[in-house]
Amino acid sequence: MPADSYSFPRRTPDEPPPAQRASDVDVGGAALVADCDGALYWPQERLLAVADLHLEKGSGFAARGSLLPPYDTHDTLARLSRLIQRYAPSAVVALGDNFHDQGGGNRIDGADRASLSAMQRGREWIWIAGNHDPEPMPGIDGAHAEVLKVGPITFRHEPSGDDAVGEIGGHLHPVAVVVARGRGVRRRCFISNGRRMVMPAFGAYAGGLNIRHRAFAAIFGRNFTAHVMGSERVFAFSASQCVG
Repeated sequence: MPADSYSFPRRTPDEPPPAQRASDVDVGGAALVADCDGALYWPQERLLAVADLHLEKGSGFAARGSLLPPYDTHDTLARLSRLIQRYAPSAVVALGDNFHDQGGGNRIDGADRASLSAMQRGREWIWIAGNHDPEPMPGIDGAHAEVLKVGPITFRHEPSGDDAVGEIGGHLHPVAVVVARGRGVRRRCFISNGRRMVMPAFGAYAGGLNIRHRAFAAIFGRNFTAHVMGSERVFAFSASQCVG
């Protein structure tokens, strides 16, 4: 399916984000900002990208008899709202698996639905189709696309098999394990080789896959950088510094 193409207004937010919270990352020639809260910001396009929100995962598990605290959607949207306040984007792109299942749009409660609508107001909002939510959600505003191309960058849910320069995807929920002070520390991360990137899962209940897994080797080989999310900044580690 051909990629939908967009061009967004290029304006500068009144207040740039605190530098210590983010790390500059180049992907396919585009200068991007990886935020330690798990979002990717593209200043030139004023575009904010997040991946794998998995909204209503808790209620989906509950419907199948596995009870989880029903607060994941509220927490995920609250963190996303803070990022939108921080960057003031003109567009938000959500890279698939935005809802945990196709019924999630019907289960989201009124307060969370209102919070999402408030974030969408006054900006472009594009939902990329994921394997958990391949069809548009009823009653949820925003445009829908399978693949979205903006300048040199192509946004999609699942990374493609070829050497796709400028591709940014999600789906794999990357986490890195690094050794610090004699113990292993496991954190969500962005993984990139400068040509393409896989973003961390943003959802509160989303799990993770170690970046030394063969699924990442098929995309990046052995030469990549893990931009690991700390509590207040992003730390860069080479592939050799990450353990299985």
